[in-house]
Amino acid sequence: MDNQTAEALQAFTQRYCDAWQQQRASLPRSEELYGIPSPCISATDADAVFWQPQPFSLPANISAVERAFDIVVQQPAHSYYTTQFAGDMQARFAGETMTLLQAWSPDDFQRMQENLIGHLVVQKRLKLSPTLFIATLDSELDVISVCNVSGEVLKETLGTRRRTTLSASLASFLNQLDPVV
Repeated sequence: MDNQTAEALQAFTQRYCDAWQQQRASLPRSEELYGIPSPCISATDADAVFWQPQPFSLPANISAVERAFDIVVQQPAHSYYTTQFAGDMQARFAGETMTLLQAWSPDDFQRMQENLIGHLVVQKRLKLSPTLFIATLDSELDVISVCNVSGEVLKETLGTRRRTTLSASLASFLNQLDPVV
């Protein structure tokens, strides 16, 4: 496991949970995840769940993605997806608001790997270098991803060659995020 990425993700998650506590006097709350089982659920109300991160309980890799494409995924991407179970978290980087994608449960982790494989299929078809998405933006065409060649964090427009480098590494990127509550 890439400890720098894992520690940076855990530190951001703690900042995110602390911001919820300070601004709303509660654990993070999600209406979107209501009714979906997860080890993260601490409480529920009429239409939402309150959650806190939990240790990842599966093998710490995204080897299904590697097997599907006969590629080696850079260690920071493995660490990002396998450090914890958590709800998706809103964040801001250089004025851009995004939603960091997290595995909510073992079933969600499997679905996330399937989505990464689908993303890589499209990239291969378009002859683009492989990336693994880690966050979504308001625009449905743009995502934040990790380049599997360079390890850089990119803002990319799906289905195009348009990519902007945001950070030299995933750990550095996570360390620069501000939580949005």
